[in-house]
Amino acid sequence: MPALTAAHILPIVMLFASNIFMTFAWYGHLSYKSSAIWLAIAASWSIALFEYMLAVPANRIGSAVYSTAELKTMQEVITLAVFAGFSVFWLKESLNWNHAIGFALIAAGAFFIFHARG
Repeated sequence: MPALTAAHILPIVMLFASNIFMTFAWYGHLSYKSSAIWLAIAASWSIALFEYMLAVPANRIGSAVYSTAELKTMQEVITLAVFAGFSVFWLKESLNWNHAIGFALIAAGAFFIFHARG
């Protein structure tokens, strides 16, 4: 197994940060439903700029050591993890057994994507 480098770790950290921004851009406005939709759109686009400033370089850096399928799989798993926390802590929604099963199935898919590396 090759040694872990910044190209292995940095994309994961950057994808977590970008997903936090994007989750707020897409869903944060749901806590402010009385605001005008144009304001929600403008705020979302402003937040999404920071997401792109992290996601694009994360994928560029990560492509040195990960396949595109692996990068996309990482991004999806990170998105679900961030969204689950966001749902519970920001939107005050609960996660149920069916969510856990769905997430587990996606995690199983991620296992198979990365298992091919072995």
